[in-house]
Amino acid sequence: MSLDATIWAWKAEVESSTQRLILLSLADRAGEDHKCYPSIMRMVKDTKMNRKTIIKVLDDLEQKALIKFTGSIVGNGVKVYQLLGVVGREDETTSTKKGTSGKNGTSTNLGTGSNIGTSTENGTSTSTKNGTETSTEIGTQNLPRNLPIESKNKKDWFCLKKLREEISLADDSIEPETILNAKWAEREKRAFEIYNQDRSLCDALMNFHFADWLLNAYRSKYSNAEKTGYSKNTASENPKQLSDKQIASFAQKLAHHPEFSSKYSEPGESFEKLAARIAVKLQNPTQAKKWEGYLKQVGFSGNLKEAA
Repeated sequence: MSLDATIWAWKAEVESSTQRLILLSLADRAGEDHKCYPSIMRMVKDTKMNRKTIIKVLDDLEQKALIKFTGSIVGNGVKVYQLLGVVGREDETTSTKKGTSGKNGTSTNLGTGSNIGTSTENGTSTSTKNGTETSTEIGTQNLPRNLPIESKNKKDWFCLKKLREEISLADDSIEPETILNAKWAEREKRAFEIYNQDRSLCDALMNFHFADWLLNAYRSKYSNAEKTGYSKNTASENPKQLSDKQIASFAQKLAHHPEFSSKYSEPGESFEKLAARIAVKLQNPTQAKKWEGYLKQVGFSGNLKEAA
């Protein structure tokens, strides 16, 4: 997520609320280069608009020169758009002088563009500390511009209860407390936050992905069977079938897996419906074995049994 792009989306000259909402959705997915490539299905889920409306609005925004198709395609035919007119913090005037005109009392140099200025009569003066407006109507304008490196996803997302549940669902052979009480867990948490600093993830997804992150770190860097008391006959050496809890958990993870969902989802299908279809198929050992590669990508460890 780019804060500069989000602020730009709020200020852009649009003709309707639908155009504003699509711009915000694009800005929410934009990187530091102000390029983004959310799929139509992703924008349907974000905005609750139908597919035809979204396609029309994207065309309208291109005609208004607010976005531009770069000519690049990623994934399953997803267009890459460039947001036009986004001004980065490094491009803005940083002077903190507040010269005012005697006629209207407006600031001529507030560090946020000399053409804007804010009236001193209505109490909407701009703070020189963070360079952003202090309106309470738009939450993104109250954030400081120089955010800490991982602060976008750090605040209040961490939930021990949710992590224990996700770790148990992903691998029931590992006791969650063995990982969560480890000295290295806090180090991995900071690395995870830095890795996700530019991604817009809700609290549930942060915990969801952090459980996989911790399991992968435990297996690849910190696992020691003799110290933890686990047998050397690990789940990877003993073929098994998925439990009902694992089926429910991995169905959700596969539904959000970009490559898997683009390959197996149906047009206009929601994540919930796709996950339900996946769960039914995973109950079939033959089908689960066919998807074993994808399952390992979302946290499954071990080998599945072949169908009898």
